[in-house]
Amino acid sequence: MTLSEHERLVDEIHPIDIVETLAEHRAWDFDRVGDDQIAMAVEGQWRSYSLTLAWQPGEETLRLICTFEMDPPEARMPAFYEVINRANDLVWSGGFTHWDEQNLMVWRYGLMLTGGQIASSEQIDQMIQCAVNACERFYPAFQLVAWADRAPEDALKLAITKAYGRA
Repeated sequence: MTLSEHERLVDEIHPIDIVETLAEHRAWDFDRVGDDQIAMAVEGQWRSYSLTLAWQPGEETLRLICTFEMDPPEARMPAFYEVINRANDLVWSGGFTHWDEQNLMVWRYGLMLTGGQIASSEQIDQMIQCAVNACERFYPAFQLVAWADRAPEDALKLAITKAYGRA
């Protein structure tokens, strides 16, 4: 295969096209926001999660953001940030943050595809499953710290070790 053939093949396989095919296959509600972005809703055990995947060609990175609403009381914010940090210590891919202004919990992950690499549908499916599984696993701990005045370490002990939601 010549270099020009390889470049044409890479140009034809857009990561967001792969995500769209996965969303159609899984019957997820989705909206192709643009050529380089797709938004979808995925139902979990605890709640629905909003996922956005965006391709950044300059950085050659496929970014996944999975969000759900979370508005902890101001008095619980120090403990809430602690449970987020402790949860992040327990995960290998991605990480949680809280966007205060939007009242959203966020799981973020970026898949770097430098040098013209192509993400497989399996990789992208795994990214989505990992995001939903992490949210499902730690959602009870976040809730307990925010609303039941539980200590972060105690709440994390109750976090399920394996999520059983649908992704």
